[in-house]
Amino acid sequence: MSLLNVEQLSVRYGATEVLRDVSLSVETGEIVTIVGPNGSGKTTLLRAIVGAAPATAGRIMPAPGLRLGYVPQRLHVDPTLPITVRRFLSLPGGATRSDKAAALARAGAPELAKRQMSQLSGGQLQRVLLARALVARPQLLLLDEPTAGLDQPGSAAFYQLIDDVRRETGCAVLMISHELHVVMAASDRVICLNGHVCCHGTPEHVSSAPEYQALFGTGTGGALALYRHDHDHTHDLDDACGADHRHNDQTKAAE
Repeated sequence: MSLLNVEQLSVRYGATEVLRDVSLSVETGEIVTIVGPNGSGKTTLLRAIVGAAPATAGRIMPAPGLRLGYVPQRLHVDPTLPITVRRFLSLPGGATRSDKAAALARAGAPELAKRQMSQLSGGQLQRVLLARALVARPQLLLLDEPTAGLDQPGSAAFYQLIDDVRRETGCAVLMISHELHVVMAASDRVICLNGHVCCHGTPEHVSSAPEYQALFGTGTGGALALYRHDHDHTHDLDDACGADHRHNDQTKAAE
């Protein structure tokens, strides 16, 4: 059963048509990744799904009672604002103390509950944003470039965390990624967007599509098709840069 169906969605900002006739679906338990160049409408699509960007045409049809969780690309926290992580997770209200503790634990950050939001590192902040999305026990998790600002080991660790959450909770994931080299490891399906859906399918299918290669080049297509991140190790998300990470990533190179 589809958790979400989007049919012929169009979104216009003034005279500019940002999205045109976009259709997609998300099934229970799968990870769908949206890729596309800057300005292709990726963030607008997620904003339309959560109701923050009004559609000018088309339909967005969630399953009845669908619970959504949303992780934005970034969040600016005023350093003069005294708000703890636990209090942040309470906004806009309704979450119990046990709900917040469970969400932080699932996001791998149980020790951050009493920390000030303004004192978090980039990796810690992403964990907290994920925890806030998990408080509502979402059936569909929406992620807008959740690893922006993290280094490659931190990004890999966050994607592994998302996959763990998916397996543990059974939620589906619809995410935007600018890291083409991790799409293979992270996704069941890929949607290539450039104002409209250029192509979609498995990562292997999309990477070989002429529309994808016209946007990103054959070199990135090859990297998308051949890279796999074998996660037999761990990374510390808290250390967003400069740490000595030991890992055994295996990258298959084209012959």
